[in-house]
Amino acid sequence: MAKKYYSDRNVKFLLHEVFDVESLTEHEYYADHNKKAFDMVLGSAARIAKDKLWPIFEEMDRNPPEIADGTIKVHPAVKDIMKEFAEGGWISTIVPYELDGEQLPHLVAYACQFIFMSANYSASAYTGLSDGAARLIENFGSKNLYDRYVPNLRNGTWQGTMALTEPEAGSSLTDLESTAIPTEDGYHLISGQKIFISGGDNDAVENVVHLLLGRIEGAPLGIKGISLFVVPKFRVEDDGSLVANDVTTSGVFHKLGYRGCPIAQLSFGDKGQCRGYLVGEPNNGLKCMFQMMNEARVGVGLGATAMATAAYYASLEYANDRKQGRKIGQKDPALPPVAIIEHADVKRMLLFQRAIVEGSLSLAMQCSQYLDFEKVLTGEKKKKYSLLLDLLTPILKSYPSEMAILSISQGLQCFGGSGFCDDYPLEQYYRDCRIHPIHEGTTAIHGIDLLGRKTVMQDGKAYELYIEEVALCIDEAKGISELIPYAEKLETSFNNLKALTVHLQEMRQEKGDEIYLADATLYLEYFGISCIAWQWLLQGIAIQKALSGKIKKKEELFYNGKMKALQYFYEYELPKTVSLEIRLRNSDGLTVNMTPELFKD
Repeated sequence: MAKKYYSDRNVKFLLHEVFDVESLTEHEYYADHNKKAFDMVLGSAARIAKDKLWPIFEEMDRNPPEIADGTIKVHPAVKDIMKEFAEGGWISTIVPYELDGEQLPHLVAYACQFIFMSANYSASAYTGLSDGAARLIENFGSKNLYDRYVPNLRNGTWQGTMALTEPEAGSSLTDLESTAIPTEDGYHLISGQKIFISGGDNDAVENVVHLLLGRIEGAPLGIKGISLFVVPKFRVEDDGSLVANDVTTSGVFHKLGYRGCPIAQLSFGDKGQCRGYLVGEPNNGLKCMFQMMNEARVGVGLGATAMATAAYYASLEYANDRKQGRKIGQKDPALPPVAIIEHADVKRMLLFQRAIVEGSLSLAMQCSQYLDFEKVLTGEKKKKYSLLLDLLTPILKSYPSEMAILSISQGLQCFGGSGFCDDYPLEQYYRDCRIHPIHEGTTAIHGIDLLGRKTVMQDGKAYELYIEEVALCIDEAKGISELIPYAEKLETSFNNLKALTVHLQEMRQEKGDEIYLADATLYLEYFGISCIAWQWLLQGIAIQKALSGKIKKKEELFYNGKMKALQYFYEYELPKTVSLEIRLRNSDGLTVNMTPELFKD
């Protein structure tokens, strides 16, 4: 086990020096907090991660959940973790005071989530799911639903889930078959199957509360006929007692990675007695559920970043300890071997990892800041940050998810053959991270969302606001001599992106949607690379401001190390957009025109 899985110094650099979290306390909503309080919260998160989550990181993988007597048995520490998180307010960090929450900024709350995820992603998932389910009921459910279900979700005795996927309806929610029949008693009778439900059942809690998408009998076809229901494993009667609600755990999936949190197959209404309670208006369920889905998508990007960060620090530790070979030019075999971190290609691999994970974490903090701005601002300013967040969510979900795989792979390469063995954690990180490009919307789905909807919504307003944000960063960076070359490279990249986006929209008019969206995943990749370059330039501004003052040697090393990672990203990663643009400008429709028959031997 590595000694370190994240950098407290980098987290505080982002919070205090790049995104100025203290400035949020100038707004009444966050006025009760201050820098000292924020750092104390981070310290508490670090202690819980170290004492509760990190020690069982490998155990939870080696001893995955199993189904027995109709219930999924999970690691015994999960119950203690749920209790610890509840008592510490970690399931209600961003919940307002009037609902007994901590009312922390999203910036701080997500930084703490990052710490937990870095220590043990599987363990952190349980409470995150409950938080999301509770907030959805808070925002859209009736007072009766709130009173019956939210308090126990917040105190850790119950588990929340998001029940969307069905055997024949994964990414295509249009094809949902779960049905809800209205009754005169105010509830609906639910029937259907759900699969791949994270935390869908476990013996660490007394009850599991599913937020389920289904179709009321007679509802319109397609997504316009989808409604949202609270469907508990045990429903709460008027006298407060719990009664089995005809929800059956029919299986638990055995997975490549992310093994510590169960993924369940569930059956609803086998006996015709499964009651569901409508959340919000009929046929408006997808709109409500998107709140939880978008929060989950932010969480996926953050989780991928956290895993890759932990893998980076394990790689860095190994590269410093492992002695192998001699430096180029040293021919004397009597010379002692050097640590592999002395070799240029190992440094390249470590720089790649650092550039990816610290750029991705910066984007996660950027989106967290936009969530906070949504909370404290009004009118057009509030709308601005809402649109920016909407635009960047597919980037935050997808770029870290895809790049974490490559980043951890490079870390595994640093270990050589040892990395392929379970004596070291890299093989687990590699397996664990592979889920991220799949769940909460595949990369392809997010590519189509970005190019097909987000860049053109409200006549391209969100896209224009984004370009303006980047332009402000470029202008500021041009005033710092050390950053001028990178500001100019980013400006060129974004000018190319703007021209490419116009070209693709013209292609849409000429060739139609199928050709237009055929390479949407490549557009998402281009957008993601340039977006992370923007985040590195933002960090570069803070770095140069710090280096221009009087600082200690250790701090100077920290900032100069980050500058090297910035330089690496601009010299090694940003140029990849050139080849992507060449392909995206080609309208030959190669993949569209490739017929299934041509895949036959």
